[in-house]
Amino acid sequence: MSANDRVLINQMIEEKRNSRSVALSFDAAFERFACEHALHGFGLSEEEVEAGVIGGSDDGGIDGAYVFLGGRLLHEDSDVLQQPSAAAQVDTGTQLTLWLVQAKTSSTFSETALDKVEATCKNLLDLQADDADFAVLYSADLIARFRLFKDALSRLITRHPTVLIKFSYVTRGEAGEVHPKVQAKAKILEDRFDKAFAISQGEVEFLGPAELWNRASTRPSYTLELPYKESITHGTSHIALVALRDYIDFLSDDNGLIKSHIFDWNVRDYQGDVEVNREITQSLRDPAAPEFWWLNNGITIVCSQATSVGKRLSLSDVQIVNGLQTSYTLHQTLSARHAADPAEPVFNRLVQVRILVTADQAARDAVIRATNRQTTVPVASLRATDDIQRQIETYFHEHGWFYDRRKNFYRNQGKPADRIISIPLLAQSVMAMALGRPDYARARPSSLLKSDSDYQRVFSEKTGLPVYLWLARSQRQVDDFLQSRPQPISRSEYTNLHFHLAMLGAVDLVGRVFTRPDALSNAAREEVFPTPVRLESLWTALREQFDGFQDEHGWGADKTAKSAEFVNALTRNLGYGSFRA
Repeated sequence: MSANDRVLINQMIEEKRNSRSVALSFDAAFERFACEHALHGFGLSEEEVEAGVIGGSDDGGIDGAYVFLGGRLLHEDSDVLQQPSAAAQVDTGTQLTLWLVQAKTSSTFSETALDKVEATCKNLLDLQADDADFAVLYSADLIARFRLFKDALSRLITRHPTVLIKFSYVTRGEAGEVHPKVQAKAKILEDRFDKAFAISQGEVEFLGPAELWNRASTRPSYTLELPYKESITHGTSHIALVALRDYIDFLSDDNGLIKSHIFDWNVRDYQGDVEVNREITQSLRDPAAPEFWWLNNGITIVCSQATSVGKRLSLSDVQIVNGLQTSYTLHQTLSARHAADPAEPVFNRLVQVRILVTADQAARDAVIRATNRQTTVPVASLRATDDIQRQIETYFHEHGWFYDRRKNFYRNQGKPADRIISIPLLAQSVMAMALGRPDYARARPSSLLKSDSDYQRVFSEKTGLPVYLWLARSQRQVDDFLQSRPQPISRSEYTNLHFHLAMLGAVDLVGRVFTRPDALSNAAREEVFPTPVRLESLWTALREQFDGFQDEHGWGADKTAKSAEFVNALTRNLGYGSFRA
């Protein structure tokens, strides 16, 4: 069966790489495939997977590195790293995870690979070491990923986090036939992780074609069963009282992790140790507390179909659109106790669940907005349900592109990855090309739209839908150009400069700097894009200006890329004028 698994995996990777407008090499496609499915339980988008791929030389034996806090991917602009007060809001004991992936197309697992990773982690997990000491050994991308983890650990230490360091070793060899010497080296690496910090635990897993196939062929299920104790039915919708025991099962996957994909349409993220969540936790820990559903507003689920048989509801296309705070707090507080003793009395308590059945997306959006108006939610947090967002999605779809306002919706439908555009990527593209702020787009990969004022600037009803599509297509063409150059560039260089190159491409077409999206109306109407030849010339000029600015100011690459001063100098020196006086 292993040979068949290998054939199927190879075919799947070939299809993915050839579905792109510019095909990746098989090795590069395998790295991305390995990272995606090593982390399959986290529901990462294509862009999030891509951002964690190290690639290139000096990778220390690590092809992908990701940092999670409480099961959520951390970015360099995440609140916990940017705002001192944010760490205090993180629940005590929350898990901080550093997940490392090595992907090799070889047909075996080797001792050498594990030795290399152990040496890398010994160096880069040292909290007292200076990153500059390792610049000659490791790429800037790899050092930055470990720095993200160490910074998060330092900020969270008073919250007493648990730390997991996990290494997924992925090849096309048989994971069930790993040589004893390789297994022994894996145990040594686990011990290294265990001893890295007093609070850390290490895990090493081997993934071969069979494991990859099982994960890649399994789509996240949106059809779930929910047992209930009592219910009221009106038409096709229901209000049910559900035992906490059954609700924890409903939320948990086979590994005990929360099913994050059933919260894709929720407008709120988990807020951690805020007052309302502390009160939920306290009521769960108090045996004398009143019934849980008396104290809690409950959960709202929208689905396309609900069938009740024998006090079990079978739900299709499940999305929890209100009650994320309650759900995550219940799961975080009770999941470990549930695994240890599901008969504990607390699990007999009930939570109220509303099940609203509709296949009408506009009606679902109305429910999302209405249920989240009951508590204070910034207007920008409801952006995925705004008319402009649904209009962009519809317009993109009519032109063979897919606007993922509901995270991973189109990937789960098998649409081509390079034609799927997420809300964050479109926002960054608008900010970089239409508003002249590639520095701002670079500096805020995950937080660009947290400000209502920024959201209103980026998603203005005055901007034509063809301009949004043009921006998405142009950014994708720029990204494809950079990733397919004969002379590969590093991940850090790509991250720092791909929005700057996109901005130059737009400015070059117009012939001058501009800060209004309507300046691109003609290009959008005529479907004119920068050619690869012109992009090559602009890339050469951008690199020269970037290096020269760093030398002149004594700044590092990240600081320069995030600087409006550099953007102004760049366009002025290249003859396009200045954005700011």
